[in-house]
Parts: sequence; structure tokens; C-alpha cells
Amino acid sequence: MKIDFYPNEMVIKAGKSEQMINGSRVNGKLILTNQRLYFVPVSDNEHHYRLEIMPDEIREVMLFNNRLLFPSGLNIITREGKELRFLVKDRSDWNAMIARMC
Repeated sequence: MKIDFYPNEMVIKAGKSEQMINGSRVNGKLILTNQRLYFVPVSDNEHHYRLEIMPDEIREVMLFNNRLLFPSGLNIITREGKELRFLVKDRSDWNAMIARMC
């Protein structure tokens, strides 16, 4: 898992994540920098699920419950209307940090 950073780009938060796509889950890492948000799959075979989201592409960030007792869902809605759903630990922290970028 290699990420090419822009000049002056710094990691703000990073952690294990699962991206939910059409009922299946892709294990990876969600990385928030001072310039963008990344999702990088753990498996090289799933490189087509790699995402880069710029702050101006984000319209809304919402929380959802994946399971009743485990609130871990983070739903990012782009300006194009695309929904990107992730399961993360400390979703409230992720939500606040992403909202500050937008």
C-alpha cells in the first residue's frame, strides 16, 4: 500500500476501514490528510476500489448504524450524488474532521 503525497500534505487521521459496495465489504485503510481523503484497499487485487476524495467533492457526511449495538457507519455523499459508505472506529471523530475540511 503506497500513497504518493502532494507537497506539504500531512496525515491527520488514519485507520482500518471497510468500504461497503453493493452489499459486500472491501477491507482497507481510510486516510484523511490536510488536502484530501483516501481509501486504500489492503489487497492489491482490489486496487480498483482505491478512492481519492477532494474536500470540494464532498456535499455531506452522515452517520449510520451498521448494527444496532455497533454504530460505526460513515456515509460520504459527493456533489454528484454518489454515496460512499465506510465502517470505521470513532466515526464521530472522522465526521467532525471531514466536516472541517469541507
